[in-house]
Amino acid sequence: MAAIPDPTPDDRSLLDAYSTAVVDAVDTVGPAVVRVERSRGGGSGVVFTPDGFVLTNSHVVHGARALTVTLADGRSTPAAMVGDDPHTDLAVLRIDGSSLRCASLGDSRRLRVGQIAIAIGNPYGFHHSATAGIVSGLGRSLRARSGRLMDDIVQTDAALNPGNSGGALVTSRGEVVGITTATILPAQGLCFAVASNTARFVASRLISEGRVRRSYIGVGGQNTPIGRTQARDLGLAVSSGVLVLSIEDGSPAGQAGVRAGDVILGFADASVSGVDDLHRLLTEDRIGVASALTVLRRGERRRLFVVPAEARLP
Repeated sequence: MAAIPDPTPDDRSLLDAYSTAVVDAVDTVGPAVVRVERSRGGGSGVVFTPDGFVLTNSHVVHGARALTVTLADGRSTPAAMVGDDPHTDLAVLRIDGSSLRCASLGDSRRLRVGQIAIAIGNPYGFHHSATAGIVSGLGRSLRARSGRLMDDIVQTDAALNPGNSGGALVTSRGEVVGITTATILPAQGLCFAVASNTARFVASRLISEGRVRRSYIGVGGQNTPIGRTQARDLGLAVSSGVLVLSIEDGSPAGQAGVRAGDVILGFADASVSGVDDLHRLLTEDRIGVASALTVLRRGERRRLFVVPAEARLP
């Protein structure tokens, strides 16, 4: 059997450069990654301000009565819930401290498929573990445990395991570009993180208001197809919509005259082809604003006006 040749000096330089980049990133962000514990298990978190604000996953802390954070140096401290947003699987905690080692949230819009991605967390309780891979995909969608679709998800093949949830996905420059959130089992190398730009926005709202405000109209529905002939005859821009199955008593939809059996085709002059489209359009800036709601009722297109209210927290 032929001997495997030693790496050339150029190859060794490249390998050394890769190792150095990973080591430097872990040295930069690792001290800001913490372990988050509750009575029913735990996960990871990222200190992102020197005065003790910590980003983590909603599913790690949702409903917890008491939380403890263990810092990289081994110190443990109680943590208070600042705000929780199950729809993006993000939460913010607060711990006492000043001049804490914290991580910098990068700009996830600058990510490119193929660049180095390093995950730092506490899988299965193994404190401060790091795995490395690449950014495998951008702009993915993933279903939150609340049932709402999360957009702008970063896909990576950096290995994640239970306990990594809420940890950091980091570039070779030591910037946090995602908060690790999920894997798909039993698939290998299909791991996901909430993009840092989403995390920055949600964290700012949770810190300032304790919640992320969204609007709602109060219907229960499901996606339904619309036949080609009917869509053509009515000049519809969509081939599916939201079939209204139920309407909450006293809800904005009920007050607007929406009926069970209606098919929602548009909201606020934007097309609606399914429940996820409607969720995306029901933003904070629609609260209390009269908005056009296009529905299909008994074969006829109708235009109603609804005034969305603020959605209740799950």
